[in-house]
Formats: sequence, C-alpha cells, structure tokens
Amino acid sequence: MEMLAEKLEKGYVWLSILVLVAFFAAIIYASVVLAVVVPGDSGQIVPKRGETLFAAVSRTKPFDQPGVHQTGPNSYDVVVLGQAWMFNPAAIELPVGAEVTFWGTSIDIDHGLYIPGTTVNIMLLPGQIGKQRYRFSRPGQYRIICHEYCGMLHHQMTGTLTVK
Repeated sequence: MEMLAEKLEKGYVWLSILVLVAFFAAIIYASVVLAVVVPGDSGQIVPKRGETLFAAVSRTKPFDQPGVHQTGPNSYDVVVLGQAWMFNPAAIELPVGAEVTFWGTSIDIDHGLYIPGTTVNIMLLPGQIGKQRYRFSRPGQYRIICHEYCGMLHHQMTGTLTVK
C-alpha cells in the first residue's frame, strides 16, 4: 500500500512540473512569437494630476465631440461615450453602405456597446479607447445595447442606429 501511495505522489509531482513547464512555454510563446505585450498608455485616456476622467475624456479627440462625423465619401466615424445607463449619442443615423469606424470609451464604469445582427461588439472601459469597423449594407433600425452589467438601470441602457 505504501508503494502505491509513493508512486501516486511521484506521479502528481511530475504532473505538476509538466504543467508548470507548459505554462512557462505558453508565456514565452505568447511574448516572443505572438508579440503579446502589456498595454501602455497608447489607446488610453490618462487624466492629468488632479483631473477627473470625465474632464480628460472631454478634452481628448475624438471624444470631445461624440456623434457621427463624415470622414470621406461614404465613410464615417461614430464616437460613442458610455456613461451611467446611457449612450452619448443615444440615436445614430447613417446611410446604407456606410463604412463606419466606431470609437468608444466609458467615463465611469465598464459598459459594452453591442449591435445585434452585426459584428459590432466593443467593451467600453473607463479611459480605454475601443475601436471597430463595420459596413452597414442593409437599411433598417438597429438596437444598441449595453452587454456589460453596469448597475441598477443596466436594462435601460439602449440606443438606436438607423440606416437609411
């Protein structure tokens, strides 16, 4: 019986060592081959000393002017702010075939921007800049919803996107 217990213990030790080696190999592979790095301040809105996140976002382009901005023939930037149970802007209108770049961030807590029926799905994190492109090829009214629980009125955090 003692021999069996010793064999099992040795097996578990070797299994643990093998798992640790696999984890280290995955970390090395991710950092060297895939070039995965910890994000820096690029892609973030960093408040100055004594400044609120809201003030920092409000002074940072393109978030200083939320809404729809035409950037070329049939191409648009849509700048969205997530904040306590609302999107700013809450209503967006675009032409059919519009190539859209969504820019989003949050000024308070984690939110999400999801448009069912499309691939638009952005995490809106405080001060973190989210970006995604999409082409609207079909006319219609699309619902914009927050897909990250953000508090008591999360279920009311919706907006509309109309494609004409």
